[in-house]
Amino acid sequence: MNRILPTTLIDGEWRALDQRREVRNPATGSVVGTVGWGGESEAREAADAAERAFRGWAARSGRERADLLLRAAEILDQRSAETAQLLASEAGKRLPEAAGEIKLSGEYLRWFAEEARRPLGSVHSPEGDGRRHMTTRSPSGVVASLTSWNFPVSLQARKIAPALAAGCTVVARVSEKAPLAATELIRALDEAGLPSGVVNIVHGPGRQVTRELLNHRAVRVVTFTGSTAVGSDIMAQAAPRVVRPLLELGGDAPFIVFGDADVDHAVDAAVVAKTRNSGQSCIGANRFLVEESIHDEFVAKLARQLDALRLGDGSTEPVADLGPLIDAEAVSGVQAMADDAVERGAYEATKPREVPQTGSFLRPMLFTDVPDDSLLATQEVFGPVAGVFRFTAEDEAIARANATEMGLAAYIFTGEVSTAWRVADRLDAGIVGVNDPVPSVAFAPMGGVKQSGIGREGGRVGLEEFTEPKYLAWRL
Repeated sequence: MNRILPTTLIDGEWRALDQRREVRNPATGSVVGTVGWGGESEAREAADAAERAFRGWAARSGRERADLLLRAAEILDQRSAETAQLLASEAGKRLPEAAGEIKLSGEYLRWFAEEARRPLGSVHSPEGDGRRHMTTRSPSGVVASLTSWNFPVSLQARKIAPALAAGCTVVARVSEKAPLAATELIRALDEAGLPSGVVNIVHGPGRQVTRELLNHRAVRVVTFTGSTAVGSDIMAQAAPRVVRPLLELGGDAPFIVFGDADVDHAVDAAVVAKTRNSGQSCIGANRFLVEESIHDEFVAKLARQLDALRLGDGSTEPVADLGPLIDAEAVSGVQAMADDAVERGAYEATKPREVPQTGSFLRPMLFTDVPDDSLLATQEVFGPVAGVFRFTAEDEAIARANATEMGLAAYIFTGEVSTAWRVADRLDAGIVGVNDPVPSVAFAPMGGVKQSGIGREGGRVGLEEFTEPKYLAWRL
């Protein structure tokens, strides 16, 4: 369907741009669709439209905004099968994972629709007669919503839904590597009846579009999901105008398995946490820290499960267990990390095997005896490759887990509740999964510490990120 439908929305008008860019399936190399390829002028027009629409949208009641978000969720639901197929094809996702992402995107729309009707602000207890004190919250203004290709629909939904619920207007830009299904999210919002200019989407060169948006007088918040390097650059661009950055950046998630854990459950969870979206997840398990007493058992069982995964196109039946990486460059980058580990003396526990000749595939690899200064030990691995590291004491596990500049997610597997609480309190991470490899939900705040980002998305705090508190002092 995206071969013929326009993909640029500015001020309520879907535009068919002269310049187009192809989107290819990373499993087959075939063309999935095209997007209209714009640039600075389109970004500027979209921001102008969002500025014109802002006051009217901000003046709408929470109930009105909620009703439109709920209608958009219904439209997304009605088209969920075809949108999931589109997402699986353009991003190389397994179809069940793509369907799950579309479902979660609808949940963000619903949850924040409900939150739009909740009171924002507070009344403070007076300290003297004749005075009253209260705090209200107002929408910030125009929001630039910039997202990556790995979860293109749910990431945009997690940003756009609270921004709209708060009364902000939005200009969205999604990675050109997987822009089609995210455009369908915007189409659902538009068809739900949002006023012209409230939500816009522009496809074009990331640096040019971002620069134009951050220089626009009306853009007050920039929300971005992607690498720490790009996030740091966006912060620098946002600084001159003091645009608020809301950033979810790189991860280096430790996956800690204690000796009292259910090993089989931990292994099953490790497969999910490492290979979900072919390992291309910011909250995916990055380093397995396993207590000495169960290390060998864990490695043997995990390697056996990884070796059994079937590689192939996840968008067709029968659905493969592991799809491709997003492109050949990603394959080269992850393979280089594996090669570095081997050169430094690491031992591969998984078995070599052939991968499909067409597409950007990489076989899963698991290494032990990985040096602490290797790339696998010190960098985010955006693919189905990981190292296993031994530990003998709780303090050692925590120290190793925190020995990184990142702090997005962490995982703890243990049979003791006291261990889970104690370790979770000491981990430098914004998200902790306890015996749970998939912690993401619409109603919880998601985000990281240190170089993994600023601010939170999801939950009530995710809506407050798009508002400005205003204190009122009354003398009666």
